[in-house]
Amino acid sequence: MHAITYVLWLIKEIFAAGFGVVAKAFNPATGFKPVIVYYPLRLTSDRDLFWFSTSITATPSTLALGFREPAEPGEPRLLIVQDAFGGDPADIIAGLADMEERLQPKVKGIDHGVPGQGPATAVSEGYVIDYLPKEPK
Repeated sequence: MHAITYVLWLIKEIFAAGFGVVAKAFNPATGFKPVIVYYPLRLTSDRDLFWFSTSITATPSTLALGFREPAEPGEPRLLIVQDAFGGDPADIIAGLADMEERLQPKVKGIDHGVPGQGPATAVSEGYVIDYLPKEPK
């Protein structure tokens, strides 16, 4: 039953994101600001990692780029995610945390110190790559 609920939720998110991308495409004031975030995963099984990364890639304007293994034992594996319209990295990471919990509710309560996983509201610079050059002031 949980899988059916997740798939229905994901379909809704894909349509909502698709309409959002279309609206942004026709609005000249919308800034195209691609950003890459490193998301500390709470999921561990290959099956869950496959479905999570595939769900991200199926959602318009986002792309799962790959995984980064932990630098130190005990640290989480990272998922590298690109968002075409950037925005607030904290919102992007909180959205990923929400999707991860919807896919596998048992991860709720695991906190790696990023928005959506616990009380954190900001993202440290090590989790974000802004890859468009800054405009001169």
